[in-house]
Amino acid sequence: MKILLDECVPWPINRVLADHTCSSAQRSGWAGLKNGELLQRAESEFELFITSDQNLRYQQNLTGRKIAIIQLSTNKLRRIIAAAHVLQTTVKTIKPGEVRTLQIP
Repeated sequence: MKILLDECVPWPINRVLADHTCSSAQRSGWAGLKNGELLQRAESEFELFITSDQNLRYQQNLTGRKIAIIQLSTNKLRRIIAAAHVLQTTVKTIKPGEVRTLQIP
């Protein structure tokens, strides 16, 4: 799966997702784009967008999007890595256009 990591998500989590092709907003040349434009561009190249932006649902209309979105409850790398199995399972089971929030302990 092609995955785009938002600017607020620590890049090292790409190691947790080693079975997939990961890029970041920065690596794609999209640093600083507002979420609406970022999501629009991401939909043409990626299948999944991972963010820790807690306001994404309220700032953007996510209905009808083709790209799947995972919203992490934290951007703390240590906590995300500790919950790697939860993230990996979610990535495997998420469907196009679906939005899921992961509560990372």
